[in-house]
This record gives sequence, C-alpha cells and structure tokens, in this order.
Amino acid sequence: MKHTPTSRRTFLSLAALAPFAAWGLTACGTSGPAGSSGGSGGATMWSLTGKPNETIRQNTVDVFNKENSASQIKVTVFQNDAYKTKIKTAIGAGQAPTIIYGWGGGTLKSYAEAGQVEDLTSWFTANPEVKNKLFPSSFGAATVDGKIYAMPSQTVQPIVFYYNKELFAKANAQPPKTWDDLMALAKTFNDMGIAPLSLGGQSRWTSMMWLEYMFDRVGGPEVFTDIYNGKANAWSHPAALEALAKIQDLVSADGFIKGFSSITADSNADQALLFTGKAAMMLHGGWTYGSMKNDGAGFVQDGKLGWVDFPTVTGGKGDPKNAVGNPANYLSISAKATDAEKETAKKYFKDGLFTKEEVAGYIASGAVPIATGIEDQLAATDDKDFLTYVYTLAKDAPSFQQSWDQALSPTAAEALLNNIDQLFIKAVTPEQFAANMNATLGK
Repeated sequence: MKHTPTSRRTFLSLAALAPFAAWGLTACGTSGPAGSSGGSGGATMWSLTGKPNETIRQNTVDVFNKENSASQIKVTVFQNDAYKTKIKTAIGAGQAPTIIYGWGGGTLKSYAEAGQVEDLTSWFTANPEVKNKLFPSSFGAATVDGKIYAMPSQTVQPIVFYYNKELFAKANAQPPKTWDDLMALAKTFNDMGIAPLSLGGQSRWTSMMWLEYMFDRVGGPEVFTDIYNGKANAWSHPAALEALAKIQDLVSADGFIKGFSSITADSNADQALLFTGKAAMMLHGGWTYGSMKNDGAGFVQDGKLGWVDFPTVTGGKGDPKNAVGNPANYLSISAKATDAEKETAKKYFKDGLFTKEEVAGYIASGAVPIATGIEDQLAATDDKDFLTYVYTLAKDAPSFQQSWDQALSPTAAEALLNNIDQLFIKAVTPEQFAANMNATLGK
C-alpha cells in the first residue's frame, strides 16, 4: 500500500489525498444549487471533495439510487472552506440540502437549538440495528441535550501517543504509563541530548490535544462536558487548573523540543522530529501514521514506531481507556425537507451506509470505519497492528471526547487556541487561562 504525506491538517476537517492521509476531508471542487428538493421522493446531499472519501460516498449513493428508483439522492460536493460558509447560509435561509454533512459538536448544537435539523432519536430507537453496528462512542458528538441529531459516518480519527522505539532502547526505558513516568522520561532524554517530545506549537491545535487528554485524565470527561454546556466558571474546575499546571510543569522541565512555538504541523516538521530521532515521543492524530510511513525512510516499516495509551495521572478520575479526537463525521437531515425527502434520507442511512462494500473501501484506503465486527478485515491489512489499535481504542472508549475546537462554538474555539498558545509559552498562569476562557462560556 502506497502512502502519500498529509498536507495541512487543521484537525477539524482537512482531507486525505491518499491512503492513510484519509483520516479527514479536504477539498477542491464544485459549487452547486441551494435548495433541498431532489425531485419527487428524492433528496439532496451536500458533501466535500477529496479522494478517497468523495469516491466512496458517491459509490454508496449510486448503489442506493440503483436500488431505489423512486427515492433518488443527488450529491453536490464543495471545497472544504467554501462548504462551511455555504451550508450555514443555506440553513439560515431555509434552503439546506436534505442531508447535511458536518462534524457534530458545537455547530450541530446550534442547528439543533434553532430547530434546523431533524431529531433522529425515535428513529434510532425504532431501528436499533443501525445504531448497534456503529461505535457507541461515535454518538457523543451527534447528541444534544440527550437527543440524537445526526447519523455518525465514515471513519474514526483518535489522537495517539507515539514513541520512537529505537531511542527508547538506547535509553533502556519503557514508554510512559503515568504522568510521573513522562516527567521522569523528560529528564532521561534531555540528559541524552534528545528532545523528549516533539510539538508543532505554532499550529496551536497540536497543543490543544495535550489539554484534551489532561483534562480527561485528571478530572474525567465531566470537566469538559460542563464547559461544553456553558456551566459558569467551568474552566476553573479544580481538575482543570491541575491539568493546566501539569502542562506548564512539563514545559518547565523542557519536555517539549526547544523552539516548539515556531514549529508548524502543516509541514509535518513535528513528525520528522520523531522519525529522524531528534525527539523521542509525540502526541498527534492517527492520520500521521501514514505520513510517517511515507516520509520516514523505513521508520514505520522497520518497526521503529510505537504507540501507547495516553498516560494516567495518579489520583485522576479519567478512565485510561478514554480517547479524544474526531470520533466520526456526521450526516443530519434538514428540518425544512419534505416528508418524502426525509424518508429517503432515513432509508439511505439505514440501507446505504456501512454496507460491506463501503466498509471495505474505507479499510482499503487505510482508515478505520466506525463499524463494529471488522476485526478480521483489519487483521488482513499490511498495517494490521496500528489499525487494530485504533479500532479497539475507538470502539471500547468509555468516553471519546470530540476535538475542542469542533465541540465549541467558533468564537470560543478561537479564544481557546489563542489562550493555549499563551499557556504553553507560560505567558499566562493556569488561573489567568481559566479566567479568559470562562469569559467565552455560552458564546
């Protein structure tokens, strides 16, 4: 299987251009008409350009249309950034497509609260076989106030703790199981003249991944749930302040490579630090596996790349099996669609998605679809060890916390990234960080 390196991955939605980079979606495509009508009994779907996901999606629709002549679906694809603008405008004007592609989280919440997308809770109850074949963890970002407003789709993209096996062998060390282990390893590798951790801090969302896991490991998923729900002073929760302080402890211990705030993830420079032996560990998205396989001159193929669960924190409340990242992509149904269009969309959700052919297509592209019972298919691939790890991590996660800059509103997300940048260079204290972020709650 040939792998092509990823370009900029904003963690929210950039797309893959080749196998293993297919853990998101990018774009360069066409625009299409507004409006929801797909014809009598038909429906429309807006989605994103970018192979292989665009091709896989169109294939499922083609098969569905062939088998349902009276209930056709017309797909229009858009470039990623253009889509984000166009879909908000269309929904606001009451001219959304029948099936709305999205990322769940904060944007879906705003649509649900405005009554712009269909409540699918009762439909999932009436069709338990649809829900049961998907990862339970994929429904969190589709749920608002206990109700499901979207169908999880496509693949899972967790954040993974990677390490360089060759460097660990030289240090006669084991990968960290606890935060104390990680702090000790910071000294071990610094004494060897090797950066303990790679970090593309200029990109900011890369630093955010550390906070996502630390908030969970210290206080459990409830800490961010309170933030997501806009609870007053939620960022000042004792567990949040402890997590922020521990991050700065790691910075103070030279845990991250010197000059991390000027390193960008867009160029994959942070990945290169790991596979060239300049850094011993890296927290990054599952999509980087393919880039390192492609660019690492045999680093992955020679078995030098390792991965483990994110370390636990002594006394912490978070389950060590909890994951963070992108649990899935999502398809919603416009509340403005006709009854016939809604029925077509639901039929497609039930019969057209996660067919054997679609699941096989995602696996062949080097991704892990959010479908249960695919262990044997993953085991038959060249990258079975990593894909099986990702599958198990995502499927069994008691909590799979969505990327914060997707879960929060755009206003809060931008404030978050700005304050994370300041936190990591120690320009603000944990208390100042919390106060700044408390001011964004509910915005």
